[in-house]
Amino acid sequence: MKKYLKKLFSRQDNADDSSIKSFVDNQNKEEAYDERNLGIRAVPLDKIVGSVGRYKDFNRQFKLKKDRPSARLELVKEAFKKKITLPPVTLYQIKNEYYVLDGNHRVSAAKKLGYEFIDAQITEFLPSKNTLENIIYREKATFLANTKLPDTIELTEVGQYGRLLKQIDEHHGFLLKTTDDQIDYYAAAIDWYKTIYKPLAAIIKNSRLDSQFSNRTKSDLYVYMSTHQWVKGKEREYGIGIDQLIPKNMEEFRLKMEQLKEFELPEMKHWISAFILIEVKVGKEYEVMKRLYNLEEIQEIHFVHGVFDLIAKVTMKRDLLSSDAEIIGQFVHKKVRRVQNVAKTQTLIPISSKEKKNIFTRSS
Repeated sequence: MKKYLKKLFSRQDNADDSSIKSFVDNQNKEEAYDERNLGIRAVPLDKIVGSVGRYKDFNRQFKLKKDRPSARLELVKEAFKKKITLPPVTLYQIKNEYYVLDGNHRVSAAKKLGYEFIDAQITEFLPSKNTLENIIYREKATFLANTKLPDTIELTEVGQYGRLLKQIDEHHGFLLKTTDDQIDYYAAAIDWYKTIYKPLAAIIKNSRLDSQFSNRTKSDLYVYMSTHQWVKGKEREYGIGIDQLIPKNMEEFRLKMEQLKEFELPEMKHWISAFILIEVKVGKEYEVMKRLYNLEEIQEIHFVHGVFDLIAKVTMKRDLLSSDAEIIGQFVHKKVRRVQNVAKTQTLIPISSKEKKNIFTRSS
């Protein structure tokens, strides 16, 4: 047992002694040679994963290795503890990872003392290797550089950041025409983010639509919906009722959202009704009625004379990314037609409806 524990702890020590990442190695791997200055920003310390020149001196926890002198590190720790303002560290960035050019001891001390962020002068190196991930990343980098918006919009398809830039351009032009102030592009981008992007993203979040598309982000769905509504203007792309929630014009949507408080943002759910005409095998009418009545979606079912034997009223809740016909059709195919002795169905979906409240009560 002692030998086993000794061997186990030896492995852990070796793991702790493994070096942080090398910037040059990753730079060559990503072919990241085009650079741009991003200025001074607060960087999460857990995103700092390596060093430019001293990657062999620190382990994966960014602790100085045992065989390296630590006097300077102790001085830096004391400075942090005494709240002495130290100059920003200098970092190189490749995608979402950062590497220390100057300030390795400051990063090590900050991590040791439990800091979450550190101020840094950042130079970003853009990956040029022609992969889908890198193409999207470069588009995102261009979007963020042009708009100065927070890094919260994650897209997974090529060309989609360009669609957002067009929306911001359009919104900027609208603001210049309708206000006396000379609003610059960055201010227009922030206004678009707060008054257009965030409200529609909140609607998508409230409806939990992003959970139904495992390979797509909330921002992906925003681009999809806004493009189809405001650019392509497709008729009934999502089913009846979408225009009441999301007008065909982006600025109309913005004005509508301005009148709401955050907690009033609507969910993208909508009740729909349909009538299903059902033909069943002779003599099986009441048996089928009983089975269909047990389905939660069926509110009423009637035995009638004529070509069809039964009429069922269906009420369902759906998200506005799906059409009425699609949702009802899936229900009929997967549930109604699989009931034994159902021979044929025909579905009627109302274009519009008016209902009276039931003022009569049945006597027991």
